[in-house]
Amino acid sequence: MRINGQVYNLGLDNRTSLLDALRDHVGLTGTKKGCDHGQCGACTVLIDGKRVLSCLSFAVMNEGREVTTVEGLASADDSLHPMQQAFIDNDAFQCGYCTPGQIMSAIGCISEGHAGSEDDIREYMSGNLCRCAAYPNIVAAILQARDEMRRA
Repeated sequence: MRINGQVYNLGLDNRTSLLDALRDHVGLTGTKKGCDHGQCGACTVLIDGKRVLSCLSFAVMNEGREVTTVEGLASADDSLHPMQQAFIDNDAFQCGYCTPGQIMSAIGCISEGHAGSEDDIREYMSGNLCRCAAYPNIVAAILQARDEMRRA
């Protein structure tokens, strides 16, 4: 399995979710287990650049694909991804539990072309829940990062 640009050889039960493989077998705990039923978005990762709920995906289904987690976003010099920086700049989190999934989904939202307006962002981010209700700040962060990501 290729995760954040690194190859991992894992001996997993066929029923192991991608979420459990990341957290329990690879040690990447940034991806959060919220509901474990695909309803909250806390476990969102990118697979080949597209948003996926890792709790609903078996690890074996992703063999040969590129899995990106929140840990894989920072650059080689440890500078933050524009979305990570935008979340800080806009105070787009409170407790932080949903933040990794929000950030990964937001990157996917932009790369999929669904961040044209605030209403679009709200619609295409609606699968990511924030119990602290930081939604206005999350939208502001996505708008900031969208412009920076387009320039890069």
